[in-house]
Order: sequence, then structure tokens, then C-alpha cells
Amino acid sequence: MSVPETIHRLKTELPTDTRLVAVSKFHPKEAILEAYEAGQRIFGESRVQELCEKQPVCPKDIEWHFIGHLQTNKIRQIVPFVALIHGVDSLKLLKEINKEGEKISRVIPCLLQIHIAQEETKFGFSFDECRDFLASGELKSLKFISLHGLMGMATLTENPTQIKAEFKSLKNFFDELKKNYLMDEPFFNDLSMGMSDDYEMAIEEGSTMVRIGSAIFGSRVY
Repeated sequence: MSVPETIHRLKTELPTDTRLVAVSKFHPKEAILEAYEAGQRIFGESRVQELCEKQPVCPKDIEWHFIGHLQTNKIRQIVPFVALIHGVDSLKLLKEINKEGEKISRVIPCLLQIHIAQEETKFGFSFDECRDFLASGELKSLKFISLHGLMGMATLTENPTQIKAEFKSLKNFFDELKKNYLMDEPFFNDLSMGMSDDYEMAIEEGSTMVRIGSAIFGSRVY
């Protein structure tokens, strides 16, 4: 199935309140333009250098999401234009994003990455670390951060019961934070979970944003 055909199929299948992030990392500008011509406007990249090379040469109305592990020394390169940073996995990183946003007087939309997988290699706040941060009230001091929601990645396993349980735990945690800490945050509405192999289960458990790459663009080009 071609890139445009896959985009059209996904847009037909996805619920109206679930946004599609086309993960274009490791794929050339030509593939992005194919998806763009099919109506896709949100693209996800995981490497700062690659994103900064693609952004100037692609259509200006593309909404660029950074979905990878962000190093603090590279934040300043993307804060002028990034639409959403998915993987904010520590308070230190959040503070650095705030600092760079302040330098250019731009509020940066962010998701907190929560560690829900069994794999130690994945990043993110634990539930308790996130609760402690929000209970501290420190978020109010970060004037150049707009907290839009949470992101999580399930364990890489073929066990659908485990995957669904991990997604469900993140949705329950999202609802807890919304009720107990973030009721007054108008933009705290996004739950980014689900990729090419598990997005259908993520949607069943309440995802509002799925990150799909290989199912659209095929195998990565390294």
C-alpha cells in the first residue's frame, strides 16, 4: 500500500478525537511530501539534527513533533518552531526547556513521558515522581512551559494483555492527574500512546495521539 493510501486508510479508521503523528524519522523529504499531499500535517522526528534539516525545506504549515529522547544541549535548536515535545522525561529537562523558551519569549508545549514499560531502557517519570512534582507546585514557576498531557511507550512484547494493561495504567494515571492536580490547566488533554504495532490497543485504552511510522513509510532508511 502506498504512503497516500495508508494515510487515507488511517484517517478513515482513527476516531475523530485521535490525532495521527506520522513518524518520518530516517525517511527523506520526498516521503514526507507524499504524506503531506495526502493531507497529513503532523510529523514526528526523534533526532534534533534531522529535524532541523527537514523543517526549513518542508511546507511551513507542518506541525513538527519531537518524539525522541531530547538532550539538554540541543533544546535551543528546536524551541523556535517545535509544536510539541513528547518525551519530557525528567524535571531537569523540563526546566531546561523552560529556560530556552524564556530566551525567545515562546511558551513550549510539552508532554511528560511516564515510564510504564517493564524495560529499564525506556525513559520517563515514575508515577510517584510525577505526583511529587505536580504536588510541589513547581509547574507554576515554569512560565514558558505549557503542559499538554502525557506520553508513554508499552513494553516491546507480543503479549497483548500486558500491552493493554500498561496503556490502561497510563490512562488511569492521566485521569488522576487531571482530577487532582491539573483541572485548571486548559491544554492538559493529550495522551500520546500507541505506535505502528500497538496503536489499535492504545486507542481502545484512550489514546488521543498515535505515533505511526513503519506502517506508513515502510522500513526505516538508515
